[in-house]
Amino acid sequence: MLQQTRTFSDKILLVLKGLAMGAANKVPGVSGGVVAFVAGFYEEFIYSLQKINLKAFKLLLGGRFRSLYSYINGRFLSLLILGMIISYFSISKLLDYLIIHYEIYVWAAFFGMIIGSVYYISKDFDHWSKRSVLFVIAGIIAGVAISFLEPAKENDNLFFVFFCGIVGVSGMTLPGLSGSFILMLFGNYVLLLIDSVNALFDTMTDLVFLDFSFIHNSERIRLLQVLAMFSLGSLAGLVSLSHLLGYVLKKYKKETYSVIIGFITGSLGVVWPWKEKIFKINAEGKFLVDRHGNYIIDNYDRYFPSFSDPATYLAVLCVFIGIFIVLGLAWYEQRNSLK
Repeated sequence: MLQQTRTFSDKILLVLKGLAMGAANKVPGVSGGVVAFVAGFYEEFIYSLQKINLKAFKLLLGGRFRSLYSYINGRFLSLLILGMIISYFSISKLLDYLIIHYEIYVWAAFFGMIIGSVYYISKDFDHWSKRSVLFVIAGIIAGVAISFLEPAKENDNLFFVFFCGIVGVSGMTLPGLSGSFILMLFGNYVLLLIDSVNALFDTMTDLVFLDFSFIHNSERIRLLQVLAMFSLGSLAGLVSLSHLLGYVLKKYKKETYSVIIGFITGSLGVVWPWKEKIFKINAEGKFLVDRHGNYIIDNYDRYFPSFSDPATYLAVLCVFIGIFIVLGLAWYEQRNSLK
């Protein structure tokens, strides 16, 4: 009975980890891969995805579903993906609300979580060689450079959307590289992570009530097509990137971890809490808006906070809360693994 309870709790914990990964992937500047890294299942995640290969395809065609499920570590992947799917329809929506109404505190908490992640990952390095330091610096430079790129315009071309899926899923496989922020740079963040997901949610709700009128809604159908293509691209990206990362983790593990530490450190600029939005303007000096009537963000103007503002102290508190959340989760995971 104790073993069954523990097994069930492990399953629930894995779903919760998927929830955390999904939520992190939704926030620009935050990487779901960091959650996998800190929670201690990053390598298992990568190596499980690596199993989606030619042998797995042959097992599928041969109808050997049990062997396939076992070969690809199906229980682990299915529970993790279930958590991510639930996240997109629950926690992600809560994050959207919090970012709109309490933006500085949300960014401060994530800023603290990234600091905690950098500390947690780097503390396991017993000896820093010159080679490791160079890889860390290269990762920092790349992360900072990405954070200062300007966003492009929205593009719903299905081939481009497929490419967005491949690149956007990078946040799950490469800690420190935020897939959602990359999508924002591509101009497709709202289209792919908000509009299309909401279209799927509305469609599922309609189906529950046996309302099929959406098939005549051309905008809904277009968004569902976009989501389907984005999902295919994400699947292709997961499989291809996992094979690449699986190889480099085996051959160059310390160098890979050094680059990851650099990436995560460089991403601090993206989630810096104290920043003001710079909106795009046209030649006439008028603000540009998207098809929803929202102002289009061009970039951010980052500044140092004023400690004469009481909100600054609350934001700093949120930074420490973020740090303690990561370190607390890491401590819990380590204790759980020793049982």
